[in-house]
Amino acid sequence: MGIDDAIKAFKDGRPVLIYDSDSRESEVDLVYHASSVTPDAIYTLRTMAGGLICFATRWSIASYLGVPWGDDLIASVPALRPLTERKLFYGDRPAFTIWVNHMSVRTGISDVDRSRTVRELYEVVKMFVSGDREGARRKFLGEFQAPGHVPLLASRGLRNRRGHTELSIALATLAGLEPATTFAEMLDRGPSLSLEKARAIAEREGLALVSGREVMEACEGVELCWSD
Repeated sequence: MGIDDAIKAFKDGRPVLIYDSDSRESEVDLVYHASSVTPDAIYTLRTMAGGLICFATRWSIASYLGVPWGDDLIASVPALRPLTERKLFYGDRPAFTIWVNHMSVRTGISDVDRSRTVRELYEVVKMFVSGDREGARRKFLGEFQAPGHVPLLASRGLRNRRGHTELSIALATLAGLEPATTFAEMLDRGPSLSLEKARAIAEREGLALVSGREVMEACEGVELCWSD
């Protein structure tokens, strides 16, 4: 399965596996479009994948909502600033902003609760994209609580960063969907899941698996993939 299958899967509400690259994290993430996230999807993310379950959108949307970058927020505490000046081996600035719960959840961590938070975040993005930007900001500021159990990540666009945050938002763009995704890293016992094992899972489960290179090639000429 290739990029066309991945785009169709996203449109049909099915998850996709995305491998970033050999030169970056060398990790595979299990990715859903946020509109397709249900309690069963959260269960799949934590059992089939096992990594941190995140929600992602564009930085242009997150910043309009008043959301800061997580490292900027931490750096505002002088004693903690040195922590934000260190980078992991691949050198990227983190995509993390803040962590939230929707106010309708019980504790925030269950499959039901996290799916509710994700779906309400999706509604915020949907409102923003439809043109009701002030309504989106009112909903976000009025209906969510922080810190919570769902990390909100922001894409800087493929021109600036090529992590799973940016690749998943680019795939949503190629599918003609709102820039709102939910994903988790595929883990093995000990290390991250190898690409070979991820291919075997994709084959067994009938899932599309695409590389970051394939996503970027499909994004040639599509400006929204490259900007934040």
